[in-house]
Formats: sequence, C-alpha cells, structure tokens
Amino acid sequence: MLITSVNNEHIKKLIKLKDKKYRDSENKFLVDTRHLVMEAYKEGLIEELILYKDEIYPLDVDTTYVSYEVLKKISQTDTPSKVMAVVRKKEEDNNIGEKILILDNIQDPGNLGCIIRSAVAFNIDTIVVSNDTVDLYNPKVVRASQGMIFHINIIKRDPIKFIQNIKNDGYKIVGTKVTNGCDVRESKTYSHFALVIGNEGHGISQDIDMLCDEYLYIKMNESCESLNASVAASILMYELNNK
Repeated sequence: MLITSVNNEHIKKLIKLKDKKYRDSENKFLVDTRHLVMEAYKEGLIEELILYKDEIYPLDVDTTYVSYEVLKKISQTDTPSKVMAVVRKKEEDNNIGEKILILDNIQDPGNLGCIIRSAVAFNIDTIVVSNDTVDLYNPKVVRASQGMIFHINIIKRDPIKFIQNIKNDGYKIVGTKVTNGCDVRESKTYSHFALVIGNEGHGISQDIDMLCDEYLYIKMNESCESLNASVAASILMYELNNK
C-alpha cells in the first residue's frame, strides 16, 4: 500500500511519535537509516517498516510505502532517510549483571548516545539512567548510539535508591574525583561494580557522591581542565574492562 497524504490517520499517528509524551504512552519510537533499522531488527523490535515508494529493503515485517512528502513529514531530520521503522522500546531486564553504569543527570543527547555505544563496546551489563537524564529515545540519542541502544539492558531508576539496594548485594560504587581518587590505570579489580558518571557541568550529585565507596580519576595533561562526559566515561569503562 502506498500512502501519499500527510492527512492519512495512520501517518498522523506516526508523526506524533516525534513527541516524547506520545512515545512514552505508546511505548514505541521512530528510527531512520538502514543501519539503525537493521540493528533494531536483529533484536526483533521492529513493529512496522516505512519505505519510500521505490525503495527495496526486504525484511519480514509489516511494511508501509509512502511518498517523499509523507516521508519528510514523518522524518526527524531535515534530509529524510528512505528507510525508517517504528520500533518497540526494549523491555527492562531485572537481571542487572555484574558491571553497572549509572548515569546521573546526563543532559546532552549526543553524550548519552555515545556513552551507550561505549558501554556495549566495553561489556557493561546494565545502564541505569536517572529520571532527570535526557530522554533515552530522543532521536539524537538513538543515532549517536549507532544502534547499540538495542543491544544493552537500560533501566530507569532513582539512582540513590538503586545504589542503596545494590550496596547490600556487595557491589562497589565507584565515583569520579581527582582528590582522594585513584588513577584508573592502577585501580582494583572489582567483581561487582557500579560506575557513576555525573552531569556534564556539575558532576555527580552530592547525595550520590556520599554513597560512593571509591573514586577514580583519569590522569591527563594539566593544561586540560576536564574531559567531555562521554569521553571520560569511555576511558573509565575501557580501563575497568581490562582489569
């Protein structure tokens, strides 16, 4: 079926998925580009494939063909991809594993997406995002993750309550701090740990800071005051993964 009108009722619902409230109520979101669509397909999360009328992308899912005008209206970018999909949000897994990453009030969607990508690369089992972290399904987050958002367990929790619970289960809570911190290259090996990455401008909140068991820092040239949150998180995860 080819849909050519932006006033089509089904198309109106797809357009609404650009709004966070509607994404949350429907528990699904839009992705574009062949790569992101394929990564979602690998996890069986695609509900509907949306293709430009002349495009061929043979996946065994329900497919809707649309005109360029409709595609442009649905798209979340200035230059729409000819391959898009409606994707179900990945269900949370309560089996959190041994290596946890806790994100406290990360606000930049590009940072969040890059952190997710690195977390998959360096074998993090679960990412915990605070309630005040940027929307996980913001299209910039999904694109920056390069589809890795579909391949890792991500749960939304109050970080303070979550930390208090896992401390009782023997997890080491590892923060980031230069003073009283340990060079990450010389850190201990943790069998069960939760690494906390704080807000880009303010770092870890004071309440969470007080719950940390140990602190790590990244040794660098004194001329550089700080690193981007996603870069710092990636270095820390890399080093901890190689212990």
